[in-house]
Amino acid sequence: MSALSQTQVAKREKTLITALLLSMWAPLTTGIAVILSHSTTQLADFIRRTVELIALFISWRVFRYVEKGQEVTAEKKKRLEMLAGVSVAIALGVSGLVMFTITLARLDAFEPGGNVYPGLAIAALGLITNSWFFLRYKKMTAEHYNPVIDAQRLMYRAKAGVDLCVIIALSSVAIAPAAALTRYVDSLGSLAVAFYLLWSAINTLKTTLKNASAAEASPGNQDSFQQRSTGDARN
Repeated sequence: MSALSQTQVAKREKTLITALLLSMWAPLTTGIAVILSHSTTQLADFIRRTVELIALFISWRVFRYVEKGQEVTAEKKKRLEMLAGVSVAIALGVSGLVMFTITLARLDAFEPGGNVYPGLAIAALGLITNSWFFLRYKKMTAEHYNPVIDAQRLMYRAKAGVDLCVIIALSSVAIAPAAALTRYVDSLGSLAVAFYLLWSAINTLKTTLKNASAAEASPGNQDSFQQRSTGDARN
């Protein structure tokens, strides 16, 4: 596969940096929202955002090093790009497992209450922002496949899906905080987030390994590999 042009590299790195800078505020704002409320979903969301920030930083560093490094061999480039994809899969998987554990641990003791509106506003903004990044990375992947960018596409698709689950759960707490059913809706929201993240982790890992194998098997067949990658980007 041909290398990215300087313009394409600059465009993709700018998007990665923008995503990284915006994501730096997410753990802080979500952490404040957790203190103001008693939501299990929100606590799990705070952990998820923190772990994903680490994966995003790794992806940016790998992309910058691979695309701007003067002495990067093809083999080393492939290993680093796989590292970026695997780090995203691990971040999603760890977030899912932590959420699942916290939800089960607090299932009997938790009672929804507190001020969930800050968290609801953050989740709504997150849904808009993450959906925009997902569409942007999807367009970039279809335009010219890059493993690091494709991993970001999968991560932001998961992030947007999680934000939607959080909005649904917190909305139920805001509308009827004293209702018996609300407690279970909030807990089910956490479980939905956990399972979705675990599914996304497995899917991201499978995609990363499949693309790495395809690139190794057909290093000179750019058109065929580009076509498969573009088809995956539509999903």
